[in-house]
Amino acid sequence: MNRAQRERLILEIVSSQPVRTQAELVRALRRRGLEVTQATISRDIKRLGLVKVPDERGQYRYAPPQGLQQSSSPGARAQLVAAFREFVTAVDWGEGLVLVKTLAGRANAVAAAIDEVRMPEIAGTVAGDDTILVVVRRPEDRQAVVRALGQLLE
Repeated sequence: MNRAQRERLILEIVSSQPVRTQAELVRALRRRGLEVTQATISRDIKRLGLVKVPDERGQYRYAPPQGLQQSSSPGARAQLVAAFREFVTAVDWGEGLVLVKTLAGRANAVAAAIDEVRMPEIAGTVAGDDTILVVVRRPEDRQAVVRALGQLLE
């Protein structure tokens, strides 16, 4: 499992269950078959920008940064797949950005579908008439985003 996959798993874990310490997170990852060290988790937490927030009992737990806390709405993935199959003509990339080409006048709809899925690797989109710039959070996320979006064309 590469770092991007591990970080997605960490986000999934802290979003779905209370994780109060790095040791708890290490145990949760090990239960899912991933052998990691506390030092690795510490670096991942810093890179992901996880924060400690109080739960309903006043105890602190890890949570994604504010912008990542919302999960995608029901059906968002299906809408994205449909938008890609109907309107997208190509996915390409440049320095730190991903470029999505669409049919004329369809970029806004596709960009909205990308934003609605709320992929943790994507900071946001900017749509023109037939082109969308997808801004990734970290340069190392670019290839994963290109692959994920490119697979929607298949």
